[in-house]
Amino acid sequence: MATNDGGPPRWFSPLECGSRLKDSPLLLFLPGLDGVGLGLILHHQRLGRIFDIWCLHIPIVDRTPFTELVQLVERTVRSENHRSPNRPIYLVGESLGGCLALAVAARNPDFDLMLILSNSATCFNKSRLQLLIPFLEIMPDQLEISVPYMLTGIPLTMVRATVEKGLPLQQTFAELSQGVNALSSFLSVLAAALPGDTLLWKLRMFRSAAAYTNSRLHAVKAQTLILSSGKDQLLPSKEEGERLSHILPKCEIRKFNDSGHALFLEDGVDLVTIIKGASFYRRERIIDYASDYFPPSPSEFKKMVEPWRWLEMAAAPMILSTLENGKIVRGLAGIPAEGPVLFVGYHMLLGLELVPLISAFWTERNLLVRGIAHPMLYSNLGDESVLDISSFDSVRIMGAVPASASNFYKLLSSKSHVLLYPGGAREALHGKGEEYKLFWPEQTEFIRMAARFGAKIVPFGAVGEDDIGQVFLDKDDLMKIPCYKDYIDEMKGKVIQLRTDIGGEVSKQDPVLPLILPKIPGRFYYLFGKPIETEGRKQDLRNRDTARKLYLEVKSEVERCIAYLKDKRENDLYRNIFPRLIYQATHGFDCEVPTFEF
Repeated sequence: MATNDGGPPRWFSPLECGSRLKDSPLLLFLPGLDGVGLGLILHHQRLGRIFDIWCLHIPIVDRTPFTELVQLVERTVRSENHRSPNRPIYLVGESLGGCLALAVAARNPDFDLMLILSNSATCFNKSRLQLLIPFLEIMPDQLEISVPYMLTGIPLTMVRATVEKGLPLQQTFAELSQGVNALSSFLSVLAAALPGDTLLWKLRMFRSAAAYTNSRLHAVKAQTLILSSGKDQLLPSKEEGERLSHILPKCEIRKFNDSGHALFLEDGVDLVTIIKGASFYRRERIIDYASDYFPPSPSEFKKMVEPWRWLEMAAAPMILSTLENGKIVRGLAGIPAEGPVLFVGYHMLLGLELVPLISAFWTERNLLVRGIAHPMLYSNLGDESVLDISSFDSVRIMGAVPASASNFYKLLSSKSHVLLYPGGAREALHGKGEEYKLFWPEQTEFIRMAARFGAKIVPFGAVGEDDIGQVFLDKDDLMKIPCYKDYIDEMKGKVIQLRTDIGGEVSKQDPVLPLILPKIPGRFYYLFGKPIETEGRKQDLRNRDTARKLYLEVKSEVERCIAYLKDKRENDLYRNIFPRLIYQATHGFDCEVPTFEF
């Protein structure tokens, strides 16, 4: 593909993409400076399972102007939109391809386009690449050897340093060539694909592309995901990502502070994971959080959980479950393997119980538990918010969905294992002295929904937050501080408010993070009660009084589990972290630490 193959720009579909999901959306990859279309080569297999991938190939000798490339992509978009009008079209643009994607979106604001822009070249007027244009005009052949290295960001600092020395051009290029011993396979492709005259042509096209696109950004209405590298040596991508995020109306940004220009070629960068984390995958006009979701791979799961290993090590979670005969056992043997199953429990402070809980289900029973989450985890609250939307990407990758009746319905209808906290944010952001207190609404809708699908309801309790930290300043305290009060009032206007029509304590779900004083770590304890059957009770539980009775039974069981754990943990010799560390030091750190008798 790096040879002089002639012909006009055209599309190709990578053979390694293989079979894909039914009704997979079309993904058009728009390449950067190299133009060969192989920029996603490390992602073809994973992307090919969920997308129909077409890559744009621009032959080396081709001199198609930027405006004609825009028209080529636009014709393809129009044709595919006509063929599948209810299916979104993804435009993944890298560098120059970012300009292409934005230009096409600006010219077609009514089309259902999803843009993914990696280090967009819309900032070319601020790029160091402009320094190469006069050099290439004078002596293009001398730059051919060193340009591939510069494109990957390896020696570009040397370029700047030698230019600043004021050395003659020949000596400058000689210094740049020193220390270069071998080319990697991709650098070989770049070297072949970017002879001096081609590079000069493309850099000039970059300049015109950036000007063309920037003048039309106001017309872009497409949903956009910006990927910006913090160590891009070719373009000021970090600043450009911020600029575009302020201009584009439906935009989210993901930052890769330690990455360079060729983001998609870096180890550890997985485009599929990025798309899933941003909830950026859908097969129709509206995202379906149930059917458009696909579970994490083992490597994804490990990557999601790894940053929280410290919590599992510090809290040493001890999990108990209840068999059908009422016997309490260690582990999750009492959990039904077949769904639908609805776990209903108490939400610890800041949701501290979630990571050990989800991890235990995955590792011990190979079960993916899908949570009902607050919609603020899916809403961009603005640049001034302390709640960075990207910090919740792992929650979305693990299958959580925004709280709504329709999403709850879809999860149960798909026979999922669903995690529900009736107390929601009110429990997770509780105040002083409110630990282990349930704030449940009066409505009993989750009982009727569970009965509709014959779901097993598993009440559970979790304790240990008071062994990890203590609320120092809660919402009432913070509201007395003028600057905090203004911030809280501002956040209330941005965050979607739930349960505002039901009144009571559970409706007080202001997004205020309490200030917590850490303690010497204790231990987390979980108890899952005996599963409650709703199979065959659909008609019976339509009765308001009957549903209310079962609702109170579930709530009472959650409270009983909490009381049981609070009482039993007093007899746990390894509740404190220091006795646990001593035990692990003598028995191995992978051993099962003993607990109380049960």
